[in-house]
Amino acid sequence: MEIKNKLTLPKDGIEGLKENFSTDAISGFIVFLLALPLSLGIAKASEFPPIMGLITAIIGGIVVSLLSGSRLTIKGPAAGLIVIVAGAVSEFGGGETGWHLALGAMVVAGIVQILFGVFKLGKLADFFPLSAIHGMLAAIGLIIIAKQIPVLLDVNPAMTKGKGPFGLLASIPEFLLHLDPKATLIGVISLAIMLGWPFIKNPLIKKIPAPLVVLLIAIPAELMMDFQTTEPAYALVHIGNLLDNVKVNVDFSGFAQTGVFVKYVIMFALVGTLESLLTVKAIDMLDPYRRKSDTNKDLIAVGIGNTLAAILGGLPMISEVARSSSNVGNGAKTRWANFFHGFFILVFLLLASHLIELIPNTALAAMLITVGIKLAHPREFIQTFKIGKEQLAIFLVTIFFTLYEDLLVGIAAGIVLQILINIVDWDLLKTLFVTPTEVSFTDDEYLVEIDKSAVFSNYMGIKSKLEAIPPGFNVTIDLKNTRMIDHSVMENLHHFEHDYAATGGKVTIIGHENHTPVSDHKLAARKG
Repeated sequence: MEIKNKLTLPKDGIEGLKENFSTDAISGFIVFLLALPLSLGIAKASEFPPIMGLITAIIGGIVVSLLSGSRLTIKGPAAGLIVIVAGAVSEFGGGETGWHLALGAMVVAGIVQILFGVFKLGKLADFFPLSAIHGMLAAIGLIIIAKQIPVLLDVNPAMTKGKGPFGLLASIPEFLLHLDPKATLIGVISLAIMLGWPFIKNPLIKKIPAPLVVLLIAIPAELMMDFQTTEPAYALVHIGNLLDNVKVNVDFSGFAQTGVFVKYVIMFALVGTLESLLTVKAIDMLDPYRRKSDTNKDLIAVGIGNTLAAILGGLPMISEVARSSSNVGNGAKTRWANFFHGFFILVFLLLASHLIELIPNTALAAMLITVGIKLAHPREFIQTFKIGKEQLAIFLVTIFFTLYEDLLVGIAAGIVLQILINIVDWDLLKTLFVTPTEVSFTDDEYLVEIDKSAVFSNYMGIKSKLEAIPPGFNVTIDLKNTRMIDHSVMENLHHFEHDYAATGGKVTIIGHENHTPVSDHKLAARKG
């Protein structure tokens, strides 16, 4: 079976384009229908001109697809970065000035991402505790919901000025008193479609992207209600002409605000890289051909795309999980599906941009609220609790400090708490970042013996030893000499077991049976 799979792998490059043209073009077109309204909504929510979301998607598709190290991911603007982008625009002065200055930090962050790939830091995601990462994403979801509720109600943007997430949530009763009935009706119907679409059973109807259905209802409704003359300007999307907007928009004078500049360079580079790496890992597991992405090459490609997009005024891009999952589900075979998604956006923008300006902002808000709900869904809290109370504590601490301060402080708080939990005695402090890991080979089998502790902060060293093992062997990972195994390592070892099996090998994890798990979950932390 393995030989057959290898022989039938889709070709890459021009040969891959010829071989898989129809399947990749169809998938790219469907993803384009999904990406078009989301890219507009993400840009608007990020305080960028809406057209800049489309410019990023075009670059992510047409340019980055040719350079990337992953075959099925879709590159484009992501809701997960809205909080950082909008924060940067605000702290750099807001409005058009804030946008131009934020681009300077984005260009530098793009170069940092390129360096991450050059220096082979594609394993960066393995350093962060998984509960802190999930907490960060849940916090982003809550912030998106808080920011988009007033847009869904079409209240005057002046009512939201200067309000953080807690302030926006506290102001919901006031927003409800000032809602616009016509625009809100379109927003509520759009939200109902977005939330209800996953429950549709008919496979043919389900293939239609929910955002496309929203547009097919929202635009005619807006025309019937004559929003152009009866509603304020902020009720509709305004994008302008593509050729007028494609120019050098970056301004590096924001570097004078050194603290703010450095802070956002770190956040753009760090969060964007983490989200991209996690998406690449997730999509590799969905790839029916079990191809393994080159994460370092992919980081270089995304960094190049981000640098180019920021120079032209676009949003930062990542490997976006929802569009990438849709791409796999629609039968994409190669990187050309990502190319086609960007190509179709470019063609639409050149030939039918006037249609975009008929989209009500409340419809875009509904799409983004749906994204926020997915990120901060109650099942994320329940699942984390099942893994262990200490993981829920890390998850909640990360959320609170992200909402209260920002993403950097939030994820730092989660990391500190995980480290404190892992230090059960001073002896383990010595192996917090480096742990003794011995690899031996006898009778055609590899034995990996891990000593002292196996925790998120020292897993990169363990992983380097595991990845050095050739494919196709029997591998035993022995944890009997460890006194602490945290949840992140348990889950990462589970992923390694899955990935190594795809090469024809077998992984057996032993020695942890006598450890005490903190919960009944199979991936719970364990103490020896």
